[in-house]
Amino acid sequence: MTPAPSWRKPVGALAIIALIVIWCVLVASLSARVGAWPVLVQLAFYVFTGIVWILPLKPLLRWMETGRWRSP
Repeated sequence: MTPAPSWRKPVGALAIIALIVIWCVLVASLSARVGAWPVLVQLAFYVFTGIVWILPLKPLLRWMETGRWRSP
């Protein structure tokens, strides 16, 4: 008999989508200020913000798989 599907995966997928949407809105709301910066500073900002949103994914993905936020 196969185990019942976990509710954590759909909830986690929705949380990932919400995280991406919130992050995009936050970064886009700063675009007027960032647009006035020098091009290389803009590049650094967008590279940084393009990578930083990934950091909360590791514990979220671990929770989706195991039910724990931290590794044992």
